[in-house]
Amino acid sequence: MSTITEVKQRTDIVEIISDYVPLQKAGRNFKALCPFHSEKHPSFFVFPEQQTWHCFGACGTGGDVFSFVMKKEGIDFGQVLRLLAQRAGVTLSSAEVSGGAEDKKKERLFQINEAATEYFHHLLLSTKAGEAARNYLSKRKIALETIKEFRLGFSPNSWDALKKFLISKEYEEQELIETGLIIEKQGGNSYDRFRNRLMFPICDVQSRVVGFGARALDESLPKYVNSPQTAIFDKSSSLYGINKAKSAIKQKNLVIIVEGYMDVLTAHQHGWQNVVASMGTSVTERQVAIAKSLTKSIALALDADAAGEEATLRSAEVSARSLDKAEVKAILMPQGKDPDEVISEDLALWQSLVEKALPVLDFAFETVISKVDINKAKDKSLAVQKLLPLVCEIKDPIQQSHYIRKLAHTLKVSESAITATLRKSQAEQRRQRLTKAVEQPRFTRQLVSSPIEEYCLALLLQYPELRQVAQGLSAEHFESIENREIFTQWQYSQNTSELREKLDANLLEHLNYLMNKPILDKNGKEQRAFSDCILSLQERLSKRLEAGRELMFNFTREKEGVNAELAKLDEQGISSSEQLREVFTKRGKLARKEVR
Repeated sequence: MSTITEVKQRTDIVEIISDYVPLQKAGRNFKALCPFHSEKHPSFFVFPEQQTWHCFGACGTGGDVFSFVMKKEGIDFGQVLRLLAQRAGVTLSSAEVSGGAEDKKKERLFQINEAATEYFHHLLLSTKAGEAARNYLSKRKIALETIKEFRLGFSPNSWDALKKFLISKEYEEQELIETGLIIEKQGGNSYDRFRNRLMFPICDVQSRVVGFGARALDESLPKYVNSPQTAIFDKSSSLYGINKAKSAIKQKNLVIIVEGYMDVLTAHQHGWQNVVASMGTSVTERQVAIAKSLTKSIALALDADAAGEEATLRSAEVSARSLDKAEVKAILMPQGKDPDEVISEDLALWQSLVEKALPVLDFAFETVISKVDINKAKDKSLAVQKLLPLVCEIKDPIQQSHYIRKLAHTLKVSESAITATLRKSQAEQRRQRLTKAVEQPRFTRQLVSSPIEEYCLALLLQYPELRQVAQGLSAEHFESIENREIFTQWQYSQNTSELREKLDANLLEHLNYLMNKPILDKNGKEQRAFSDCILSLQERLSKRLEAGRELMFNFTREKEGVNAELAKLDEQGISSSEQLREVFTKRGKLARKEVR
């Protein structure tokens, strides 16, 4: 038996969820107001027999006890495993407790970054050397409370001040190099990466410092620099301010993604705590995935200049892949204005811009079409060349058809011409994907978490060409946390090696098992078998949702029926407790017939 399964067997999902939200008995199940969105009537159900939960309301999501705690606490799989194992009295091996040697190394890097953050923060607030940085922040109208909240700092104009400080704290020079805080020169010497700069600690959703952004306080170029990619920092997978914004994002059901650090500071200072930054880059798939884990409503604040146009197209292409799972809009800034300028100068204007945000693909269409002459064949071709990749990324056939029709109508060309070009582009994409291969190491495992889920994943992992037909799958189709975690990380991995790097060490055994699970449908039958798997998972999800709708309907009917009976008795002047008990007994029998 695997550790994950042992923890599940010793954990009562009702007991765990009851710690977060009051549950009411509902036949064999339990119901509550969903803890993940605001609602007046319960749509959140817990099913003890299956040890699962599901929200049949706005969230439309569910899973097991692991996925609930991960979603509620905003922590990763490994942390939940260790938390629930401790609660269940399951002893983890030293490797599981620490997450393995790799996790120990990462934890060390987090500690170093934390020490550097405190060092920079002290220099900014309490030293004469930090005066220039303080003056800059004052000029930008950043309040002291905001400086402290985001733990801004100052790196001294020295080649080795930080290095000496951290070594005095008993950190090794090689560790400092691995954090990116110091740079190794040829010959073995090293020096501080950040010098005479305003420092912005970059945190993950758990408030761990993963890296730094830094702004020059003199004429040094580049004006902004970031930590290099490390074992704990990937700029394309980070959103500045996400740790401070996550609660407001959930509460407002909206995340606004801006470009710069100062945009975030000014927004939060003026009450817009649901704002985060992509740190000067166009929005990436991983950043959108982080946002989608908190809300399905995303707004991108984009510049109205040429660079902004290119950023719009890149962001729109990423966003198009999420249109069936999230609503992505674009907020257009006034010419020459950044969000921090608009917010600090005219908060009402900012509010209006947010409210008038357009769907990002519509905004991309307007941006491109406005810069071409649709009466010229060459310009029409250029517009298609820029916009068709966005349409190609749309997974929902209805939405894709809508934008094909819109593109054809706007450019005054036939839909068939656009569709033919689209199919040619899709064929080329499929050809490129078919050239990719994955590794297939040999391991064994005995435990089966969910046969249909495992067979589906085994096909995906062993036949990478099936990725092109996996569009109908989502994380919601996988109830088992092991399978859901692997599928989620697989979506954002190009190959097995990259997938292994993303997964928690405790899931590698399950991954190895899937990579070597025997495939019965071979010799060209893989795609049909995979399609059957998708159909089975979709049918299972549909049945679950249908059962949920019936469950909610029955409880609504029961409540209305009881109220009607009580009103009738009241009209007759009857208050006999015996008759009232009869009413509730009759309704109680109805409740016990509810769908699980």
